[in-house]
Amino acid sequence: MSRFVRQSYYRHVYGQPSKREMCFDNIKVSASAWDTNLAAANPKFLSVNYQASGGGAFLVVPLTHTGKLPDLYPLCRAHTAPVLDTSFSPFSDTLIASSGEDGKIVLTHIDEDRLTAALRLEKPEVNDLEPVLRLSGHVRKAGHVKWHPVAENVLASTSLEVKIWDVEKAACVVELPQQPDMVGSMSFNWTGTLLATTCKDKKLRIYDLRSGELTSMADSHTGIKGSRVEWMGRLDRICTTGFSKFSDRQVFVWNSGDISKGPIKQLTIDTSSGTLMPFWSDNDILFLAGKGDGNVRYYEYEADELHYLTEYKSSEPQRGMCWLPRRALNTQDCEIARAYKVTNNLVEPISFIVPRKSDSFQADIYPPALSGKPALSSSDFFAGKTAEPILVSLDNLSETAAPPIKSSLYASTPVVPGSGAVSPALPPSEPPAPRSISRAPSPVSTKHDPLPSSSPAIEQPPVSHQPPPSSIVAPSVDAHPEQRSSSSSADVDQLTKENQELKDELAEKDCVIRNLELQLEKFKTNQMKIIELSKNSLN
Repeated sequence: MSRFVRQSYYRHVYGQPSKREMCFDNIKVSASAWDTNLAAANPKFLSVNYQASGGGAFLVVPLTHTGKLPDLYPLCRAHTAPVLDTSFSPFSDTLIASSGEDGKIVLTHIDEDRLTAALRLEKPEVNDLEPVLRLSGHVRKAGHVKWHPVAENVLASTSLEVKIWDVEKAACVVELPQQPDMVGSMSFNWTGTLLATTCKDKKLRIYDLRSGELTSMADSHTGIKGSRVEWMGRLDRICTTGFSKFSDRQVFVWNSGDISKGPIKQLTIDTSSGTLMPFWSDNDILFLAGKGDGNVRYYEYEADELHYLTEYKSSEPQRGMCWLPRRALNTQDCEIARAYKVTNNLVEPISFIVPRKSDSFQADIYPPALSGKPALSSSDFFAGKTAEPILVSLDNLSETAAPPIKSSLYASTPVVPGSGAVSPALPPSEPPAPRSISRAPSPVSTKHDPLPSSSPAIEQPPVSHQPPPSSIVAPSVDAHPEQRSSSSSADVDQLTKENQELKDELAEKDCVIRNLELQLEKFKTNQMKIIELSKNSLN
């Protein structure tokens, strides 16, 4: 054994769980068996896939409100089947995308005032969040959804195929070739020009997003269970997790420039049955959270080696997990990462902390973080332009350049990503002609203009009330303009009043439905207790 210990800033990092009152309690987490994180987080909100009857739903709660949530709380019920995945926009804290078993992709604007009001009321009213846009295009269930890391209003969704959407035009611009089975996981590279996917056919694939072409493919984990993929930040390395043919949990590291040669690093973890969820931190730390157990292992990446740091252990198994963007971390406590652990009805924050006593900013453990500002527009991206993400210093949130990649991270000379400047436009492949809309949802507003119904790829939420044809008057010469103006004003007032009455009636009916759902759950729980007591009495 070596006499020397490898130097590392993160050798003593430990996980600090939150107290019960600082957790999010009374959340009915979805019972779907689909392999997903079940939750997503941004600097302001936490979303959780919700177990709802009569369709699919997810819940959004402000991070500042912890404790037990009320039984009646606003949901987003935009899907007709269970919600499988959610993803917050990296450039708008109030915009969230969701995908579900109904094959739809739904964009929802988060009304923070509505959520806060529901939390403050002693008897909260159900006033569910309303979607602003629905995208249709997947024949089977849409398993995953993820926003582009650099370009604004660019969204990826998966099913048997991967679709790249231009949200500004509400259209699919690039559709990647269909795979033999459901796509199990996807991850963008640093500049968002490449996309890595895993599939149940045990293949790892890398696609060029502008041309839609498959650039490389390789055999991955040989186990029958699903695998996951995570691009390792600015590096040209890819991490995958999966199972061997003997059901050992594995971690592979790949050189994205040539995955056909196989993984450059293989690591066997254990023989547990739960999927390993990989999460990469720009501190060059790889976190591995196992589904079905309460452990989170973390490794430091250097010279194409994964150096084991330590492990966070807990007795409560996790069903899912998500991580807070680094720009929202608490640097005063030397917090380098924060996870949100999802259990059956609770979401528990876990802070990973470097033990230091200094009150000043620790620049050596805080590399620049993603800023939350787009470097490209969607039109620039699809025109062939490339840019690196905009970074900020966690000391004062001022924009800064990315530090050079340390050569010690590689065993051999890496393929260094391009500079931060925007490259000249490249001649892209001819995408399908996008259908334009009158207004882009950036920023998204609940007053989103309705899209033409002629396109089969777009479905709009139902409009609560539309003015009758008689109220739409064609331009003409009117002998009594003052009378017409007063009549139009009266019509508008009447329609506004009717619209508000309909909204109030809908909220009341939602309350009745939610109360019935709660009564049904209590009935089922009591029924299970009766069965257990009967069995015990017979024994």
